[in-house]
Amino acid sequence: MINGVKLLPSVFAADQARLGEQVREAEAAGADAFHVDVMDGRFVPNLSLGPLVVEALRRTTDLPLTAHLMIEEAERHVDAFARAGADLIIVHPEATPDLHRLLQSIRRAGSRAGIALNPFSPLSLIEEALSSAEAVLLMTVSPGFSGQEFLAGVLPKILRLRKLLGDASLAVEIEVDGGIDVETAPLVVAAGARALVAGSAVFKHPGGIVQGMAALAASVRRAAPVGGTASV
Repeated sequence: MINGVKLLPSVFAADQARLGEQVREAEAAGADAFHVDVMDGRFVPNLSLGPLVVEALRRTTDLPLTAHLMIEEAERHVDAFARAGADLIIVHPEATPDLHRLLQSIRRAGSRAGIALNPFSPLSLIEEALSSAEAVLLMTVSPGFSGQEFLAGVLPKILRLRKLLGDASLAVEIEVDGGIDVETAPLVVAAGARALVAGSAVFKHPGGIVQGMAALAASVRRAAPVGGTASV
């Protein structure tokens, strides 16, 4: 971790033909965990990775793996991702009729449970479920595609979520995903995020993965911590 902040490269942005190689390179460069975007072409307009990819990653790295299920009927697939080796499974309240039951099923399967929220979904949608989650992932782009522009309007939501968690004395990790790079990482860290999911900034960096990770880490070091000033 850097200043208490975790960096989670998103493997959706990696070269899938060299996935294992690139994951090992990102791990050596300081990744804290890896993020796997799972899309069904229904909840979001794209198709992507499934349990077999998580299983392959589990054989490649000992770092924690997050499966972000951007899918409908996630309850049908929780067991498969848990068996594949997902340490944290994140689901969307917008895509399930019973969030509480879904979070319970994730825990029963042996994984940690997290909640993701789309940029324009209100915190009220998850407020009652915060005590049942280990992490909340706030999307800073509309989910479905990598390389989108960061939505700065989510920054006040991060601040409000931090206050909600503090007022309730809940040790829930705040994660952000979407458009995270050297310019936006300090903004979300200052707002209270403690886990940053970054795809293009790592795997598509012009200088390669090592330089991408180094640049992202340097931007986090410069970030102003909550209630403080930037480190020098």
